[in-house]
Amino acid sequence: MTQYIEIDVEPGPNTDWAVVKVFQAREAPREVSRVHAARPGGDVEPCAVTGWSTAGPVPAYAAHVFDSGEGSVLLVYGGDEGVRLKPAASTEAWDLASPGQWGEPCLLLPPDALAE
Repeated sequence: MTQYIEIDVEPGPNTDWAVVKVFQAREAPREVSRVHAARPGGDVEPCAVTGWSTAGPVPAYAAHVFDSGEGSVLLVYGGDEGVRLKPAASTEAWDLASPGQWGEPCLLLPPDALAE
């Protein structure tokens, strides 16, 4: 049985980007808390990640999916407002007002981007 993951994120306090897309999963999603991702400005580093919803932090999930433009990629997704990231070494609480954190509707990363 083929599983699909639907991403439906509207612009809001966490991200200015909207994404409505369906991905074909190559495996069951699993909860994640760390990935190797690009910071705003381009540097790739280990990052803490959480899902973000209108109520605040929720679990983030990852699954290898098929992307027609890239082949197999790691999809990282969260709540109805996307995902939120911060440097892995950061000890600050999740906060929309933090200049050291950033939001994305979802992430499409290289297949080996998990930092768990």
